[in-house]
Amino acid sequence: MDAWAAAVLIVLMFAILGAGVWIGIGILGVGWLAMELFTDRLAGDSLALTVWGSMSSWTLTALPLFVWMGEILLKTKLSEGLFRGLAPWLQKIPGRLLHVNIIGCTIFAAVSGSSAATCATVGKISLPELGRRKYPEQMTIGTLAGAGTLGLLIPPSIIMIVYGVAADVSIGKLFIGGILPGLLLAGLFMAYTVLWALRHKSLVPAADLHLTLRQKVSESRHLIPVMLLITAVLGSIYSGVATATEAASLGVLGSLVLSAAQGTLNWQTFRDSLMGATRLYCMIALILAGSSFLSLSMGFIGLPRHLAEAIGAMNLSPMLLLALLMVFFILLGCFLDGISMVVLTMAVLLPTLQTAGIDLLWFGVYLVIVVEMAQITPPVGFNLFVLQGMTKREISTIARAALPYFAMMVLAVLLIYLFPGLVTALPSQMKL
Repeated sequence: MDAWAAAVLIVLMFAILGAGVWIGIGILGVGWLAMELFTDRLAGDSLALTVWGSMSSWTLTALPLFVWMGEILLKTKLSEGLFRGLAPWLQKIPGRLLHVNIIGCTIFAAVSGSSAATCATVGKISLPELGRRKYPEQMTIGTLAGAGTLGLLIPPSIIMIVYGVAADVSIGKLFIGGILPGLLLAGLFMAYTVLWALRHKSLVPAADLHLTLRQKVSESRHLIPVMLLITAVLGSIYSGVATATEAASLGVLGSLVLSAAQGTLNWQTFRDSLMGATRLYCMIALILAGSSFLSLSMGFIGLPRHLAEAIGAMNLSPMLLLALLMVFFILLGCFLDGISMVVLTMAVLLPTLQTAGIDLLWFGVYLVIVVEMAQITPPVGFNLFVLQGMTKREISTIARAALPYFAMMVLAVLLIYLFPGLVTALPSQMKL
């Protein structure tokens, strides 16, 4: 019966999603049908209680606040300041201004929480500037596609909040756990870019800025606002002064102050940012509600328990299990966005991970890196769509440019497996 139920649910899921139904509504529908077809419980009462319970979680309040903070920053001149502050210091590094994409995305990721927002915001200023300076388009697009995914890993991260709620893991510890892997991944991106530049010296334009140290330091003042905001948000979490939710509130307040100081805060930008955050959060909340009910339905049927038993009977080593899960998530990412991937799979995977003895905090960071890979995997890689809209190039062209950075992500997964302290060292020191 379990195999039959699983087959029916999978077919229903793909049929409903393939018909263009909203993901949240589709998940709710599959959960309701599963309960009606395979259990004797009342689906209506369970639906109401589960949806209300998932929506009334205090932990989840950090999510709309971080989303709003990112929307506010999209309306400021932050990206211009990033380019002006970083460019003078990169003229002597092989690859020169290509590193602006990587470092800029790394910095902006620490105040955004969204991969698409990070990619779009930095790309708006860097693509025209690098194009004007005749940097190779393939590397310009590739560095931006790869580094844009850091918006999911470097805290605050929307998908980490979703995972933390689904897996009952401390969101604050997840945030801190993502810092070193995020910096590691940015370093790998820069290392590949340096190696490429050394092999193709003729394709990298000559340095066009020759500033004194005093002038470089003066230009760096444009980085001060964003660095202050990053320090306030992450510092308050790491020191134990604030929870993730309180830090998100501080981030919203700081981004409003930053916007006002830059002269970009008015009623129109305030309204647009608030409505943009509301639309995005409502979509995420509906998906989470549907996922909670689907998880309940699968629990009544017994699918998670039987799947965990089946995988346990295979006697897979943790490394082989994680390798198979990486392939699974990359394939799933060809059809679903990151948040949907997490909420659709965690209910089934949690018992399996616990049986295998895998640290759920470590797995959360691993999962985010794997989901990052899906952001640059056709045909539904969100960063590919963002870059296609900005460059008007084919998805296949952008995907090829991003392929080396996909390989760097695979290397990052291997490194955090071999050295798990990269994820767990900082969270273990948190004052919680």
